[in-house]
Amino acid sequence: MQTSPVTSEQFSQSVLAVPPLARDRDLKLCRSNNEKIIRHLEAGGVSMLLYGGNANLYHARVSEYATLLQMLSEIAADDTLMIPSVGPAYGTMMDQADVLKGTEFPTVMVLPTKVVMTEPGLMTGFRHLVETINRPAVLYIKEEGYISPEGAAELMADGLVSFIKYAIVRDDPAQDDYLERLVDKVDPRRICSGIGEQPALIHITKFRCSGYTSGCVCVNPGLSQKMLAAIVSRDYDAAEKIRKQFLPLEDLRNSIHPIRVLHEAIALSDIAGTGPHLPLLSGVPDSAHPRIKTAADALLAIN
Repeated sequence: MQTSPVTSEQFSQSVLAVPPLARDRDLKLCRSNNEKIIRHLEAGGVSMLLYGGNANLYHARVSEYATLLQMLSEIAADDTLMIPSVGPAYGTMMDQADVLKGTEFPTVMVLPTKVVMTEPGLMTGFRHLVETINRPAVLYIKEEGYISPEGAAELMADGLVSFIKYAIVRDDPAQDDYLERLVDKVDPRRICSGIGEQPALIHITKFRCSGYTSGCVCVNPGLSQKMLAAIVSRDYDAAEKIRKQFLPLEDLRNSIHPIRVLHEAIALSDIAGTGPHLPLLSGVPDSAHPRIKTAADALLAIN
């Protein structure tokens, strides 16, 4: 596992994958199937993984956190960056910080929530986390009203942020006043497009973001890596062609549920068994399985 600090240059070399977390029928972490997912990603050229929403760490037990960190660190390749998440509740985050500070993970992401929080309170909690683990953390901006561009810039200027994962969904990603303000106040090389392949091209070309995160990369990592390489080499026509190939599965994720559909897609395409969802989530209806399998199999088959 990579233990050195995250650099902006890494985002031009690898998509930041956001995989599901496989569990067994008793809801325990399944090492063998998580290893299958990681090996599949690494074989496709991906060297950065982030365990957050798709892994449903929102509802993970604090008591299993040390086991999770040990598993991720042991099954990653030597040069693979593994980023776990903490939170979103302050008490959960700080209990996890006590575990995390004894490890070599170079950064950790704070799961966002707007439930019972204020921006000043968020910023204080973020500072407490970073002070406890003695390393910068990932700021995940998922919706308006969570933190202002000015607040994000303050945390960045104080050396508390490793990078920003920007994931506010817009009907037209090219029209984004918040992101315009954010890149004006924060070096865009420290901002990662955080909503998959669909807005990535616009986020990187218009707003100068550095790389992108993806869930569907877990199905076909080589294809997503080709899209990133096309963007880096400014072959935007090729990147756009690849982007459209991810649409069928992404459309199902958007219409049903992004986390639940990706979880099923990995299993239905025989990449790895993902097991049941950790409550408070549940599986997708059986009636949706054929559509998910068709989209996942078709995506996996693209060279």
